[in-house]
Amino acid sequence: MSSTLDSLPPALAKIVQRFQRAADPKRRYEQLIWYAQKLNDFSEADKVPENKVPGCVSQVYVTAVLDDGKVVFQGDSDSQLTKGLVGLLVEGLNGLTPTEIVQLTPDFIQATGLNVSLTPSRANGFYNIFKTMQKKALECKLDLPN
Repeated sequence: MSSTLDSLPPALAKIVQRFQRAADPKRRYEQLIWYAQKLNDFSEADKVPENKVPGCVSQVYVTAVLDDGKVVFQGDSDSQLTKGLVGLLVEGLNGLTPTEIVQLTPDFIQATGLNVSLTPSRANGFYNIFKTMQKKALECKLDLPN
């Protein structure tokens, strides 16, 4: 399991470790709510179809901009737990390059223990949010001048 942590970007590795210390599923949910509360306010103007995460039961929105070669995400959801998943990913992926984000695999969710706590639709939602963030990071990369 440590090899998984070693291969993760530092912010994401820290998040995984935080969840590993919360053995109780209730504590993991509390942790997710904390990440939801950490998210910056999301502009209503950004709640447009091109920022909507497909395949989620909840309404989930994600934006990405490139700042000095690093991706900066923002996100929101109408569900607190899903918003927590967005917050976790925003916290873990912000400040990485598009290439670093695209090369990540979502299997770190297993290391957090959340995969056993989440309902199948939320686990699927997590995967869809992650994939959307990768897609948006790639779009940022494609916008870079050669």
